[in-house]
Amino acid sequence: MDLHFGDNKPSDEERAAVDALLGPAESSWEGADRSDADLRWARGGRAARDRRDLLLPGLHAVNDRIGWISEGALDYLCRRLTVPPAEAYGVATFYSMFAVKPRPATVLHMCTDLACASAGAAELCAGVEARLGPGSGVGVERGPCLGLCERAPAALAVRAGDPVRTAVSAPATVEAAVLAASAPDSAPEEPSAALAVPQAGQDGLVLLRRVGVADPASLDDYRAHGGYAALRRAFELGPAEVIREVTDAGLVGRGGAAFPTGRKWQATASRPDRPHHLVCNADESEPGTFKDRVIMEGDPYALVESMTIAAYAVGAHQGYLYLRGEYPRALERMSHAIEQARARGLLGDDVLGQGYAFDIEIRRGAGAYICGEETALFNSIEGYRGEPRSKPPFPVEKGLFGRPTAENNVETLVNVLPVLTMGAQAYAAIGTAKSTGPKLFCVSGSVDRPGVYELPFGATLGELLELAGVRERLRAVLLGGAAGGFVRPDERDIPLTFEGTRRAGTTLGSGVVMAFDDTVPLPRLLLRIAEFFRDESCGQCVPCRVGTVRQEEALHRIGARTGAAAADDIALLREVGRAMRDASICGLGQTAWNAVESAIDRLGAYE
Repeated sequence: MDLHFGDNKPSDEERAAVDALLGPAESSWEGADRSDADLRWARGGRAARDRRDLLLPGLHAVNDRIGWISEGALDYLCRRLTVPPAEAYGVATFYSMFAVKPRPATVLHMCTDLACASAGAAELCAGVEARLGPGSGVGVERGPCLGLCERAPAALAVRAGDPVRTAVSAPATVEAAVLAASAPDSAPEEPSAALAVPQAGQDGLVLLRRVGVADPASLDDYRAHGGYAALRRAFELGPAEVIREVTDAGLVGRGGAAFPTGRKWQATASRPDRPHHLVCNADESEPGTFKDRVIMEGDPYALVESMTIAAYAVGAHQGYLYLRGEYPRALERMSHAIEQARARGLLGDDVLGQGYAFDIEIRRGAGAYICGEETALFNSIEGYRGEPRSKPPFPVEKGLFGRPTAENNVETLVNVLPVLTMGAQAYAAIGTAKSTGPKLFCVSGSVDRPGVYELPFGATLGELLELAGVRERLRAVLLGGAAGGFVRPDERDIPLTFEGTRRAGTTLGSGVVMAFDDTVPLPRLLLRIAEFFRDESCGQCVPCRVGTVRQEEALHRIGARTGAAAADDIALLREVGRAMRDASICGLGQTAWNAVESAIDRLGAYE
């Protein structure tokens, strides 16, 4: 791909896909079929450059319609947005869901990550690939977690067209996955989100109380179950008092970093630069994590309301929901909820008649784990490769589009609703002194009742596993996902709090709890974790780019060696792991060694 525009022309379908997003081209400079005379001048070049953030939606538009992105389509999109083709090519090739080479219109994404691997994903993939040969018109792609861990093994079929069609098969069999790929419209309907919540309908739930109880498509039903009471109280309190309530409640981020939410909001609100932005990070790509998906599918209006409150508190009038590309039903539910809220005056120029303007725009991710890092997410929205930025400056100073930005994940935001309806003191009484409120846990693997569980901070690992029905011959438990750490079966008294897991030498992370019995080969799991980080590294910094490769290579060698040779590679792993942890620019490289280290030290994985 050259730095300059080429001679390739988009097809009529490709042009239509781009024009549906951007409107028709007005001049030959933008790629319109007109006389060459108007190439002597450019109209609206600055305005086109200001729309650089539409590059990712434009790539989605072409990929959804055609199934892949040709040079002609990329050239046309670049002309429309005044983006150098080489830069756009770098963006298009950054994401796993896009293709820049011809492929079948239907692609079946097969999850091979931890939960699915332990549920027989390798055999499933082999069976599907045998059935769907080269002449089937279906491309089969093995890939990372699809966020369907409670129904492992999982597959997602995507058929390009207008509109694009998707079908989920989970738990997948060879026959069900083939049906989803060959006839997406005929595939069985995906089960209710409530089936992912074993506690659905029980008394005492806070964050999950509406899942399986209220109709997720009905705004009236949401309001009948307490919806929008929190926003009304926010307007009564005013922005400063909302932030005070969130601060006094002790709410901290639920994505793993546990940064105080009130402090982040206050820092954003106090910045003199305008405008301020709010970003909801719904790109939960950590293997084993699916709680945000369940909230968006089962209680979407709660996220709309909580984003409105957060924006009001920090002085933002535009919110962005960065939604994981592998979540088609969450996209449908959230799009519907936003449209309904806008139609009923709960979003727009005058929210609830209070004179406050706020709206939400959905931006779809496209398969990049690194975009879960907040600054990489900002780059992705802005139309650049999703690579992390150096800090400082921090997002509260210069975030999205260089403006002060508050970024929170889905679970953090929906916790704001009970903070305001219960009051800070009552909310802080849940959990422990340092970890307040309820917490969602994603339980999968060797358990009888996998799903999302809500427990107060301070419950023990054993209590959670008992609820989920842990099976006999438990070998290990992974806390925090691929970036977390393993603990032994006899460590069930670990309190599930941020401080409790730190004392135990592990991490709570985003709330992933994966149980593995002795039928799951631990070395193979560790190799899969290494493969995941090697594949997901953005490559920006040397410690991560090189270290993740060396880690995977060493684990391959250890699997074929014993004794002194294996010990040498374990020593090398420790050295590489320390370098990644100390020198990587973001959390991906800093945590890529955690799970392997814990398996060696706590579980004796290679003894």
